[in-house]
Amino acid sequence: MQIIELLKAILLGIVEGITEWLPISSTGHMILVDEFVKLNASEEFKEMFFVVIQLGAILAVCLLYFNKLNPFSPKKTKQEKLDTMQIWYKVVVGAIPLGVIGVLFDDKIDEIFYNYQTVAVTLILYGILFIVMENRNKGKTAKINSFQDLTYQTAFMIGLFQVLSVIPGTSRSGATILGAILLGSSRYIAAEYSFFLSIPVMFGASALKLVKFGFNFSSMEIAILLTGMIVAFLLSVVAIRFLIGYIKKNDFKAFGWYRIVLGVLVIAYFALIA
Repeated sequence: MQIIELLKAILLGIVEGITEWLPISSTGHMILVDEFVKLNASEEFKEMFFVVIQLGAILAVCLLYFNKLNPFSPKKTKQEKLDTMQIWYKVVVGAIPLGVIGVLFDDKIDEIFYNYQTVAVTLILYGILFIVMENRNKGKTAKINSFQDLTYQTAFMIGLFQVLSVIPGTSRSGATILGAILLGSSRYIAAEYSFFLSIPVMFGASALKLVKFGFNFSSMEIAILLTGMIVAFLLSVVAIRFLIGYIKKNDFKAFGWYRIVLGVLVIAYFALIA
């Protein structure tokens, strides 16, 4: 039985690691996978697990972008260190809206929106928005092509888009990338800023869930959580590298179509078993 639960944690870690960084909603996929592969754990533990597993994904960003995000590197000039600090300041500004909403309404949001119906609708809605956005922006030149071009006002506005991700199925990366591109960012900067925004947001969300759950874990719960986090870390490294390489030559339409098809399949499946 314990081995089966660890295999489930591995599967969930794979899903988290792949979907966290692609604009297709990791939480939405985790909810859907849980419909078919249910962890033998309390609802409180699963709710916490689906958030805290993201810490593994975050470590992948910290590893891959350590040099770019490290303002204390002796290899950097004084100006480069200042530029790095500017990135962090803009990340903090962008994280404020979601941080406030998360602290104030976390439980209420889970109570209202944590279901497959919401996931299906938001998958389809944002899938359509991605396709519309790419058609609208076709042939246009991005105004924001570096973090120096990203103003604090724009960073905050992208943070407002990130608030939409509290609804499962929206996708945190999807909401921030969509918002950034609509505000004039290149796909590359939109994706990287989305990665960086995830660091304070996910650490904060994980801390909040851990405090609410408490730290009285059973040995099996610790094993499940660590297994999921490690697998999520490994797959996140792959997913981030894939996305950065993909968007250099492609737009986000494929993700839009994927979301629409998946949303329709979810609605069809649950309609059949109802």
